[in-house]
Amino acid sequence: MREVAIIGIGGTKFGKYPHLSLRELGEEACLKAIRDANIKPKDIQLAYVGNAMQWEWGQGLLIGHDVLRELGITRIPISRVENGCATGTNAFREAWYKVATGYCDIAIAFGVEQMTVADSSMMLNIFTGRQHAEREGDMGYSAPGLFAMIARRHMSQFGTTREQIALVAVKNRKFGAMNPEAQLTKAVTLEEVLNDRIICDPLTLPQCCPRGDGAAAVILASKKTAKKYTSTPILVAASVQVSGSYLDEGRLISVSFDSDVRGAQAAYETAGLGPEDMDLAEVHDCFSSAEILHYEDLGFCPKGEGGHFIEEGHSDLGGKIPVNTSGGLLSKGHIIGATGISQIIELVRQLRGQAGPRQVKGAKVALQHNGGGFIHTDTASCFINILKK
Repeated sequence: MREVAIIGIGGTKFGKYPHLSLRELGEEACLKAIRDANIKPKDIQLAYVGNAMQWEWGQGLLIGHDVLRELGITRIPISRVENGCATGTNAFREAWYKVATGYCDIAIAFGVEQMTVADSSMMLNIFTGRQHAEREGDMGYSAPGLFAMIARRHMSQFGTTREQIALVAVKNRKFGAMNPEAQLTKAVTLEEVLNDRIICDPLTLPQCCPRGDGAAAVILASKKTAKKYTSTPILVAASVQVSGSYLDEGRLISVSFDSDVRGAQAAYETAGLGPEDMDLAEVHDCFSSAEILHYEDLGFCPKGEGGHFIEEGHSDLGGKIPVNTSGGLLSKGHIIGATGISQIIELVRQLRGQAGPRQVKGAKVALQHNGGGFIHTDTASCFINILKK
């Protein structure tokens, strides 16, 4: 396997864009990444696009071909992938693998989604999944309910407080206020989070990620090729994908994501690094309680101490491992096809020293974590990438 570098990044501001097409959103992100990489469109030899659900409401097929055709990129292999909430990172990993194995020297991975064109009932119908309706969808299974029960179990088992869980939203919205590409750019206080509308107790509205529209793109190249275009390549030290086990006899609600643990172990082993070496991380904070569990399962702190970890400032700037300096999903929104790649973009900016007021000083190594949906109560897929300068 060859070493692979990220040489270009680009994305749209996440938000509501009903007047734009998927193609237009994707074009903007890809064009920015191509310009950032200092390459020409014709230099790209392969493409993967993450787009989760547009077919559900009839916005067409072949979105990757549509976007790239407008940029003059044709006659190359173009593939669309879907892997639940980890769709974007799946596109990234497929592109990384093709470059790492020598199939091509330069590839683009981008994700695009337009979620505000559907109403809430349609979205819930898709997320609960008609394919699993006999077991979950028809029984009221929903993501807010699942992550609220996880929070309740963590509170009961480890004494974690609702204030500690709410601090995740306070921290991430503070970072979101520093990120011009975030959807929610207003910081919130702990009192505002706790007193906002209950979605599913103990989770209030600011503790649940919004949906939206947007796109994100990265350009990958072999390390040798990358030297032709940039003096600051960001290397992919590990790229790991795992899936769940979906045991019928499994516990209904757990306080640990097994896929996080297995994925992190594999990623640390591949990179020859440990959690103590990470300077920052972007993790899948779809709900505030999720980030607490990720601290523990990724090895940033011992099991059960996630609440104390954030309360003591270890995941903030100046802490042991600043987490979600982009503002996370809680500020940017969860734009499914683009989410994972937007996390990678934030880490590249941090490792380049381009993150402005949210810059982690001296950042050299960073971890990206993107979970992808549930089957029963087990995470369906999990991707972990470790980047280094």
